Amino acid sequence: MLIDWQTDFCGPGGYVDAMGYDIWLTRAGLPATARLLAHARSVGMPIIHTREGHPPDLSDLPANKRWRSARIGAEIGSPGPCGRILVRGEPGWQIVPEVAPLPDEVIIDKPGKGSFYATNLDLVLRTQGITHLIFTGITTDVCVHTTMRDANDRGLECLILSDCTGATDPANHDAALHMVTMQGGVFGAVSTSTAVISATTGLPA
Repeated sequence: MLIDWQTDFCGPGGYVDAMGYDIWLTRAGLPATARLLAHARSVGMPIIHTREGHPPDLSDLPANKRWRSARIGAEIGSPGPCGRILVRGEPGWQIVPEVAPLPDEVIIDKPGKGSFYATNLDLVLRTQGITHLIFTGITTDVCVHTTMRDANDRGLECLILSDCTGATDPANHDAALHMVTMQGGVFGAVSTSTAVISATTGLPA
C-alpha cells in the first residue's frame, strides 16, 4: 500500500508546505518506496494507492477538519500554488511522479485519515483475497498509522516499513514505529524495504 504520496503532502506549494513543515521530512521515504514499488511490480504484488481529498464542493469535509486547517494557515479548499488545497482533481491532490499509479493499479480515494473510512478498500481486499499488507507512505503517525490500526482490527497482517514512511516531525515518525512493536507487535511488525526486497526476490511474477 502506498498511502497518500501526494503533492499536497510532500511537494513544494502543497498542504504540508503551506502549513510550514519541512517537506523533506515527508519526502524522506520516497526514494526507498520508488525502489520497492518497482520491485513489487516486477514480482506481481498487488499495488494499492490512496489519495486524501474532498470534492470541489467540500460536501464531505467535516467542519472541525476545515477549522483546524484554517487555524494553521492552510485551509482545506482554499487556493494555493498547487490549486485548491486537498481538493480532488487539483494538482496538489495528485500522486507524485516518482510513485505514480499504473493504469491497472487500484486507487482508493478517501476523505479522512484512515483508508478504510468511507471507501471500498475493505471490499477490494476481500475480493482479491489479500490478507497481508505492506505499508509505505505519509504520514507515519497519522494516515499510515490510522490505516494500519484499522487493518489490524480487521484481522489483516500488517508490516510497516521504516525507510518508506515519513512524518512532519522525526520524533513522531520514530514514536509511531515504536508503538507498532509494543506488546509483541500490537499492530503488526516493522521492517525495511531492503528486507522485503531480499525476501521476495525470485518470486514468480
